[in-house]
Order: sequence, then structure tokens, then C-alpha cells
Amino acid sequence: MNEKLPTESVPQWTRGLDRDEVVSILDVFQEPAILLSPDYDILGANHAYRHLYEVDAGGNGQRCYEASHDFRRPCDEAGETCPLRDTLATGKPNRTLHVHHTARGKEHVDVEMFPIHGSDGKLRYLIEVLHHLPVSSPQAGEQGLVGQSAAFNEMLGLVSRVAPSEASVLLQGESGTGKELVARAVHDQSRRAEGPFVPVECSGLTETLFESELFGHERGAFTGATHAKAGLVESAAGGTLFLDEIGDVPHGLQVKLLRLLETRTFRRVGSTEPRRADFRLVCASHRDLRQLVREGEFREDLYYRLSTFPIRVPPLRERKADIPILSQALFERLELPARPYLSPGAREVLERYPFPGNIRELRNILERAALLSDGEEIRAEHLGTEVTEGVDDRDLPPPRALADGEIRPLEEVEREYLRYAATVHRGDRRSLAARLGLSERSLYRHLQRLDDAL
Repeated sequence: MNEKLPTESVPQWTRGLDRDEVVSILDVFQEPAILLSPDYDILGANHAYRHLYEVDAGGNGQRCYEASHDFRRPCDEAGETCPLRDTLATGKPNRTLHVHHTARGKEHVDVEMFPIHGSDGKLRYLIEVLHHLPVSSPQAGEQGLVGQSAAFNEMLGLVSRVAPSEASVLLQGESGTGKELVARAVHDQSRRAEGPFVPVECSGLTETLFESELFGHERGAFTGATHAKAGLVESAAGGTLFLDEIGDVPHGLQVKLLRLLETRTFRRVGSTEPRRADFRLVCASHRDLRQLVREGEFREDLYYRLSTFPIRVPPLRERKADIPILSQALFERLELPARPYLSPGAREVLERYPFPGNIRELRNILERAALLSDGEEIRAEHLGTEVTEGVDDRDLPPPRALADGEIRPLEEVEREYLRYAATVHRGDRRSLAARLGLSERSLYRHLQRLDDAL
């Protein structure tokens, strides 16, 4: 006999229903969904959830954080925002971005939590619906956005919220942070994903050339215009128009761009015939557009049209936790004869380097290091003096075993000291082995064990 849900406190629509019937209601959701108690217990799971998280209809008797995170305690006690706890506190639906462990590996998941109130008005149950984001990954992959740091997840959460809408998006961040990849993620998660994604580089174009590129021109419109040409606005029909470095658009053209956004019409250069525009706009700039407005270099009315939904793309120095998986992803995307890997020392140097050029600079550093290394292992000396000299060894604290007086397992102390020595040593592996009183082969075995332990 199927177990009945308790009747003294269930909401009206679930009274008298057995667990299988509740699960059949959850199957209304095409995406993974579960019914939860306020104590995190999974009371029922739909087919999509059971398939992805490899549990039965009752969640294998697990709590939500055990099934999705492999945690032994609630998310808010493990350093993450807990949507269940927030919904219990407010009584209202809640939404947040998490990294879940699924049958396919780690994935970014947009978690929606809905409260279910009983006839007495008290919150009795919750429904959790999970929206998996195919445009990003918390582990290395061949394409798309990669990361799992707090700064990255905050940005990704904004992307997942705005992507399904038609709102204009303004991406602001330093050069080399991957703004075009973020723009593509917005496009790929939108209702226009089947349409074209048309990038436009705004910097370095004269006003006349920019207008021709954007709106197109008719034959004879100017010297050299031997035939009519459709502009990028027309090319983006049904899709997304991405204006990169929008802060560099000539002031005279800003008026025409504003008119395009307000009327959704444009004219080709040399034509009087208005044409309809059908695109979703995403812009990006490494410059502070508000400051440009104050300085009179950018129209205020255009700024407000562009910045319906601003998203800050964080610099790499705020994403240090992402450097290992970013490095792995870049190694997979680079055309190299063998796939290299970072030694512990190289990894720590990179995590302490400020990266003024952000991810673009990381890619260049890794490609050069891969060509300089004799094998698959990339060590600190392969990263170049600009990187190693840009890191102050005084910022690296000595091993804890040498500072706090605590007696700890010898193997743990050895690993910690070896990691410290490999990071601060400026020479090659042979000279480091000599300073440690080891043969080069013994040092290699120690470093290999250290790398396996990370």
C-alpha cells in the first residue's frame, strides 16, 4: 500500500493523495522538480529529477542538499544561499543559482522555490524546480562559460534571469573578461537562440563607415558603393545584435542609434525607405558609461535605453577559485600536441598573480608555457618572469605547521611545506631538489603525489 501524506497539516490540494499521486502532479513540470518538507526532506520527485539525480520517487529518503550537493548539512551552513531557508523566512517564492552534482557531473542550476500553504495559511510544503543552464559549466568544457566562484555565479544568475526576456542588456567589465562569451550565453538562453548572433566591434570605426556597416547602404550612396549591401541590423533579424565597446560609438551616430532603438526602424545609407528592425540588443563596454555621460561624451537618453539590465562581468582577480578549471578548459581549447597540466607551484603562482589582462592574458600565458615546457607538466618557471616577478613572495604565508605550534600528521605537514617551497622557489626543478636535499626524480614523485592530492 502506498504511504499516505499526513492529513493534519497538508495543503488542501494534497489531502488524501498518496505519494505516487503527488509525484504525478510534479510531472507537470518538464524540468526536475521535488516536493520538500520544511525540514529539507524529499517527499516526492518527478521523472526528470529521478533520472538526473539517480533517486527513486521518494528521493531515496534523502534531504535536498544530500541529493543535489552531496552535502551533509544545509546549503546555508555550507557557505551557499539556501532558497528553502529564504522561502521559509519570507513565505514567498525564491530563486538562486547553485552548483549541483548530477548524473552528468557538476552543473549550474537555477533553483526556484515555491511555498505551499495549508488551509490555515501556514507554510506546509515547498516545491523546488531546477533549471539547468546548458551555456555554462562549473567544470572544464570545450565551449561556453566556465566557472564556479561566487563572483562568477552571481553574474551567471543575472544572465539566467534576463536571457528569456527581450530586455536590452549592458555588460560592463574590464578588457579580456569574456564579455562576448557572456553575450552569447544571453543569446543562447533566449527565445531567439535559433536566430543569428551578430557581433559588431564599435571601436576604431569612423562615423561614416560605422553607419554603413550598421544600417547598410544603397548602390551609389558613396564612392566605391558599386552595389547595395544589407547592414548588420538586417543581418541580426530574428536574433541578437551585440554592440561591443558601445562607449566608442561616435557622438553623431548615437542619435541615430537611439532612434533605431525607440522606433525599431532604420534607413540604409543613401535611401529614404524606412525598414523594420527585429533584434534583441546586447551591448558591452570596458569604460564607465555613466562617467562618459557626466563628461558629455555619451548621450544620457541613450545610456538609459541601453542599460535596462546591467550586468557586471567580474575581473579574473575576483575569480581566483576559477583559475584551475579555466586553465583546464583553455588547455582543451588550444590546439596543442598534448594536453598539459599545471604543477602545484604553477597553480599557486597563477592564483596570486593580479592578471591585468584577465582571461585573455591567462590564455596567452598558458599557451606560451605549454610551448616552453618539455613535457605535459607546466611549472612556475614556464609561466614567464612577468608572471613570477609580478607575485610578491612576502604575500605568501609560511606553512601553518611552522607558525602555530600545533602537532599535525607528518604527511600533511610535508605536503604543505612542499607546496610552499615549490611556489616561492625561483629556479628550476633541479635546483629546488638540491635545496630540499632530494634527487630530481624523488622530487618529481613528491610533486606528483601533491598534485594528485589537490
